[in-house]
Amino acid sequence: MLINSTLVTRRKFQLKHIAMFVCLLFTTTILLVSCNLEEDPPFLDVSLYNKSQEAEAARDGIYAALTHYNAQEQRLFVENGFSGLMVTRRGGNKLTSVWMNNVMKLNPDENVDNQNTWIGLYRLISRSNVVINNSVTDVSSTNTDQFRINDVAGHAYFMRGWAYFSLTRLWGDIPVWLTVANESDIHRAKTSSKEVYQQIIADAKQAIALLNGSAGIGFPKNHAARMMLAKVYMLLATNPSLQADGKSEMDYWNMAYQEAKSVYDSGEYSLVSDYASLFDGSNENSTESIFELQLAQDACNSQMARNYTPWRYKSGQAFGWFGVSADVYDHHVAHYPSDPRLDATYISDYTQRCGGCNDEGNPHRTYPTNTSRGSFGNAHPYLFKFAEKDRTHTNQCNSQNLIVYRYSDLILMLSEISNELQNGEALGYVTEVLARANQKPHVGYLSDQASFRDAIMDEYRFELLGEGLDSYNNRRRGYAYFLENTINRHNNNPNFKASVDVLLNDVESEVMHLDIPLLEIYNNELINN
Repeated sequence: MLINSTLVTRRKFQLKHIAMFVCLLFTTTILLVSCNLEEDPPFLDVSLYNKSQEAEAARDGIYAALTHYNAQEQRLFVENGFSGLMVTRRGGNKLTSVWMNNVMKLNPDENVDNQNTWIGLYRLISRSNVVINNSVTDVSSTNTDQFRINDVAGHAYFMRGWAYFSLTRLWGDIPVWLTVANESDIHRAKTSSKEVYQQIIADAKQAIALLNGSAGIGFPKNHAARMMLAKVYMLLATNPSLQADGKSEMDYWNMAYQEAKSVYDSGEYSLVSDYASLFDGSNENSTESIFELQLAQDACNSQMARNYTPWRYKSGQAFGWFGVSADVYDHHVAHYPSDPRLDATYISDYTQRCGGCNDEGNPHRTYPTNTSRGSFGNAHPYLFKFAEKDRTHTNQCNSQNLIVYRYSDLILMLSEISNELQNGEALGYVTEVLARANQKPHVGYLSDQASFRDAIMDEYRFELLGEGLDSYNNRRRGYAYFLENTINRHNNNPNFKASVDVLLNDVESEVMHLDIPLLEIYNNELINN
């Protein structure tokens, strides 16, 4: 599918500036400190959206909340940190960092990134609730305005479901708001994860029914909502305590298959030929993208590149706060030593750029190029996917879009689901992903069901490392699986070195969910009920 780049650029410009306008409407009037469910009274004066322009401006406000630093970048910090796969270089203190070190050890405590992620996701829910509560939908109408209003409401349901999905996977039982908060409704007890998942399912189904694609390029379609719903069903399939309505594990696998296969059969998506192009800004809104956040330097709605760009890799700010654990890299290479995804995912060897400093032009080598692992600074490869590829750029803002859901993930989901259903389709799906990497299915895919299961769970990591899904994929098959395939694999790595590697916590009650932020506990009188 060819996309007119001029139209895409124009659309992104419009999105950013509409979003900034909406942010003025959503100013900082805070009705709740708890959960940051804040809205601006003048905005709420609109009892109903009677024109599509009103609704679409509010929709853009929702996505402006998602591209906010808290809901996007700090969320990724937390998700990557809590995956068991990363190490932090944050704050200059390396392993002694007070910011993320405990999260990286799977020993979560009070943390500003955790707190701000919580706030950012509830801000997203708040704005979605405003749209849902002010939209009257009618899917049978042929009126153009109504058609567009239906789509706007679909976006709100999708984003609310997506936000609650992110929250409950990270924190477990959480407060749930489905209406616009007011001053008399600032305290809310936690809702059980089981109930939260039922609400997510309901929101996803509403989104599927309402999203009609009228928003155009840069906005998700109902395929994104179906993909989210499939992910929910997959999680429920392997967590009996969260299952409802008398449905069995196989029921959920079958429902997951139906949703994922619907997206696959739509024919709207395909793998791009060059894996690296997904992460260098040259292939935005590609045929592989199912849900992609629109970012731009001129809007300065993301500083993620500087946070992930290796230290002294480029001119200007480059913090390189995230490294990848050595065992993760080793495991990838052991399976696919010639995998082109390696160069797109990790970087370990480059010449330094620092604007005329004494180290300008000197080599910088980290693991595996530097095999000594003598100090923290050279003991782990950097995560290269989100690094800024323009080494001359000095501005702290970046333009690379962030893909939330992509087609290769969907294919791997179908492979995993098919393996559980034993429908004969599993190998065919994973072969599609491996073919792009010039690889063939290894022996794990050719043995038995259990071996295939382990292989596909690893494949998610090889294909999607650092993209915000690792912490969820690593846990959704339960503590025992997480312990064996992430925690123990890391701690028992023959190359483990205590001076440069974090020792991952293995206490079940501590490693499966984050602690509720203290800000919420202090301001929500019912949070512990």
